[in-house]
Amino acid sequence: MGITLDGLSSGLDTTTLIASLMKVEAIPQTLLKNKVSDSQVMASSLQALNSKIAALADLAKTAAKPAAFDVYAATSSSDKVTAVSTAGASAGQIDLVVDRLSQTQVSVTGALTVWPDSGLTLTAKDGTATTIALTSNSLDDVVKAINAAPAGVTAMKVASGTDSGGNPQYRLQLTAASAGAAGQFSISGTTAAVTEIKTAQDAQVTLWAGTAAAQAVMSSTNTFPELLPGVAVTLASGSLGPATVTVARDDKQAAKMASDLVTALNGIFSQIAARSAVTTSTDAGGKTVTATGPFTGDSTIRDVNQSILSAASMPVNGHSPTEYGVSITRDGNLLFDAVKLTAALAKDPTGTKAALAEISSRVSTAAARASDKYSGTVTSKITGQQSAIRDLSDQISSWDLRLASRQAGLQSTYAALEVALGKMKSQQSWLTAQLSGLSSSSTGA
Repeated sequence: MGITLDGLSSGLDTTTLIASLMKVEAIPQTLLKNKVSDSQVMASSLQALNSKIAALADLAKTAAKPAAFDVYAATSSSDKVTAVSTAGASAGQIDLVVDRLSQTQVSVTGALTVWPDSGLTLTAKDGTATTIALTSNSLDDVVKAINAAPAGVTAMKVASGTDSGGNPQYRLQLTAASAGAAGQFSISGTTAAVTEIKTAQDAQVTLWAGTAAAQAVMSSTNTFPELLPGVAVTLASGSLGPATVTVARDDKQAAKMASDLVTALNGIFSQIAARSAVTTSTDAGGKTVTATGPFTGDSTIRDVNQSILSAASMPVNGHSPTEYGVSITRDGNLLFDAVKLTAALAKDPTGTKAALAEISSRVSTAAARASDKYSGTVTSKITGQQSAIRDLSDQISSWDLRLASRQAGLQSTYAALEVALGKMKSQQSWLTAQLSGLSSSSTGA
């Protein structure tokens, strides 16, 4: 209020006195601020947990898909032939002979200083002819015209020394836009000499070579994307000769999928345990202080933890997940044993894959139930915390106004007190002076 109250009449430190009174008045607001802080910590912890659970739901959903654990790897007996398996591959083996590699046609003109004609015609393999009319004999213009035409051919200018007069010469390289035999083209309508440097051809391999069942397979590129179902075969540059492509069950990849799932599960269990822990410490005075985590005693989080753990550890068709390498430890986490899973896959591959898919499906359902962005239990709890924070913040704002009014009232009260004391002191001085005058008069008489 711009008024200095201290010591005007009373000699009291009214600023400190009012500050002390305001601290008492502000206790309810301080408690609200502490609740906001606790709610913010809880909301942040819930959001971090929910993100992990949502990621687990996605991972488990992928692992629960049909044939997700039906994984195969393709290998080749030749380092010049690579084989990669994709979805749909199955066990098997096939021999092939590489007859030739794919080539893209490349043609080159003789050395030129200018284009000798008013145009040229490019004819594709299917007979489609594209006639290119030129507005100048500049080689740069010819290159631009060819590249702009829908002929499936690209052109570039390559330096080729100088002619007898010292003029720079260039050769035009014409390259098919499409690989393999489909990109074949011919050039006509020009007197420029043209040499075919590389012939357009498809890559070719022969299956069952040397037998009555021999079969040639061709590809416009050096990759045969479906030479076998779910297997892509690529020929390396310069590769010629026989190779054996083998497709076998990939137990390592199946084990990695199971291991990734267990790792994601343990990440959630560990996070819940860490934020549910009760810790003790000693303060500066030597007193033991106990602190709880944001999840300590929270039944919702405890239920989420238990539902996900049960989904991963309950039997499948009377068989314990331990048989497939997934077991529970004393601290409530999961342990994965790749050796056990590999043995189970070798003994009963169909049953083991089905069991892993069932476990993944259950985990996906439990995780989605907790983390669904609309109805998830953890999501709803986050929404509740955020709503509580907004309500508490509104109450804190109301207290700001109330405390400001209370402080103004105290300042006004103490200001009035100082004024009243000032008047009383003035009256006291006047009365003292009057009494002193009366006493002097009486003595003189």
